[in-house]
Amino acid sequence: MLYHFFDYLNSIIDLPGSGMMRYISFRSVAAVVTALLIVIFCGKSIIRALQRHQIGEDIRDLGLEGQLAKKGTPTMGGIIILLAIVVPVLLFARLDNIYTILLLVATLWCGVIGFLDDYIKVFRHNKEGLQGKFKIVGQVGLGLIVGTVMCFSEDIVIREHTTVPVEQSIIDEKTGETIITSAQQIRLSEDVIKTTKTTIPFLKDNELDYSWFVGGNELLSWVLYVLVAIFVITAVSNGANLTDGLDGLLTGVSIPIVGVLAVLAYLSGNIIYADYLNIMYIPNSGELMVFGAAMLGALIGFLWYNSFPAQIFMGDTGSLAVGGIIAVMALCIRKELLLPLLCGVFLVEAVSVMVQRGYFKYTKRKYVEGRRVFLMSPIHHHYQKKGIFETKIMIRFMIVSIILAALTLVTLKIR
Repeated sequence: MLYHFFDYLNSIIDLPGSGMMRYISFRSVAAVVTALLIVIFCGKSIIRALQRHQIGEDIRDLGLEGQLAKKGTPTMGGIIILLAIVVPVLLFARLDNIYTILLLVATLWCGVIGFLDDYIKVFRHNKEGLQGKFKIVGQVGLGLIVGTVMCFSEDIVIREHTTVPVEQSIIDEKTGETIITSAQQIRLSEDVIKTTKTTIPFLKDNELDYSWFVGGNELLSWVLYVLVAIFVITAVSNGANLTDGLDGLLTGVSIPIVGVLAVLAYLSGNIIYADYLNIMYIPNSGELMVFGAAMLGALIGFLWYNSFPAQIFMGDTGSLAVGGIIAVMALCIRKELLLPLLCGVFLVEAVSVMVQRGYFKYTKRKYVEGRRVFLMSPIHHHYQKKGIFETKIMIRFMIVSIILAALTLVTLKIR
């Protein structure tokens, strides 16, 4: 909003300092600070309001140390995260940018699904919350929207860029003679390209086109891409939901992930950096750095209240939204195939649940009595059962997430 406001003012009068709004870096910093301030100053008021209305977590006794002490802790704190993301984005991002619009839709869409789940748990006193099939329908619906827009929107394109040698005249200051030297110049293709290309390590130019799997058929490649978008959004949002089981765990793990995606968005949207790193140039994707910065500020601020002992839980309102945003952001900058590495903690958490349930059902059929691989799943509860304090688990998982984030950046140069 402010970007468009100052842009309009500049077209009428030359307002000193208003040109700063044109810089993504300035608006990103403003978004981080604004998100932090919203969480820090509004967080306490929201927590008190939730406490007054007795909107607290109903804890099931799973035999975990310190678990019952958390009963009654305010939940649905994801509202704080959503507020701290949406307000700075509306203030500082370009609202005519297709990527910004997609991320706003994903934020509100997943937030509503999570809110319905929390509402049923808290106000209807149904521990199961929203039925799983309805969650999946909501996630599939978002995947269809995002995948279709990515495929058919004229604003979502890539441009090929090459660095070519050119002759540049330089005057020698001492002799006044002209020296002919070689320089490098970035040259863009004249036409924009609608494609299903994405980023993947170890291949030539780190790029893979989904059309390769369907023999180059354009229609089938778009269908395949939409299916991939549905799978990515469903998998990441549910993985984030499963990770949200300890004080500060999902928040701490998500901070490095969002930080890396914001950096990749900025690099992908800058022709100079994209050429230097030899990565895909995606026009206008740099605007996602503003969104990523707002989310980063929201998560850091929320960790202030969510760290042990938690004063508030984000609930599914926050966890599904966090996972959905990460998935859509990765799709927008064509880095979705890097998510198994970048979101490795989410992946391990989800796999631990699937392995535990699958093995239990298999052994129950074979031996009558079901057996378990882990003491409890998701895997963070396994470590709790082993006697490791939850703060140590949270910090260690966050360190692992930071390492995976660094490795994700390194893969950009692996060919």
